[in-house]
Amino acid sequence: MALFGTSTKEDSFIRQLKLQAEKTVNCIEFLEKNLDSITDATIKEKKKLIDEVIEIRMVLMDDLHNTFITPIDREDIYNISISLFEMAYFSLTTLEEMFLFEVKSDEFIKAMIEKVKMEATEIYKAIEKIMRNPRVAYDHLIKVTKMETRIDRVYRDAVKILLRDKEKLASDLQRILHTREIYRHISNMSDHARVAANVLGMALIKLS
Repeated sequence: MALFGTSTKEDSFIRQLKLQAEKTVNCIEFLEKNLDSITDATIKEKKKLIDEVIEIRMVLMDDLHNTFITPIDREDIYNISISLFEMAYFSLTTLEEMFLFEVKSDEFIKAMIEKVKMEATEIYKAIEKIMRNPRVAYDHLIKVTKMETRIDRVYRDAVKILLRDKEKLASDLQRILHTREIYRHISNMSDHARVAANVLGMALIKLS
């Protein structure tokens, strides 16, 4: 049950969501930074970041089990946390798949990841503003929705260009399929940003 007020526990939930959102941004920044130099060491370092996200989420879930007094609905907190974790985890598996399939980054991969990073940043800003400036928070969520639409457009353009050369499709099918899988993976990461924005939007409506 969501209650208004300024108790320490209420502030703690928002603070933990903000921290998880910030770590999610860090994970995507790490992905962006290392696109052209993925190694075993890079992936191990990325897994440490994911472990930090898991730790934050475990504390948040434990607090949810220990109290019914939350700044927004418990279900909303849970679902926002899940979506943020999925974004962070997809940033790890994108690195792993690019390394495994030996896929080189291209303009489409870089463009989509840059936009996913912007989505994560807007979600962080929305969480930061959700209690004190709900209208400003909503504006940040609108930006997430717009960015997700742009990522979908880049994804469709990338797949169209990837598959349009019939000669390459016949001679280099494995590389093309692996590259398409990376495009799809990044698009799915963006889908989780949209889910987080939708849940945050519902939380704002409940608070109004």
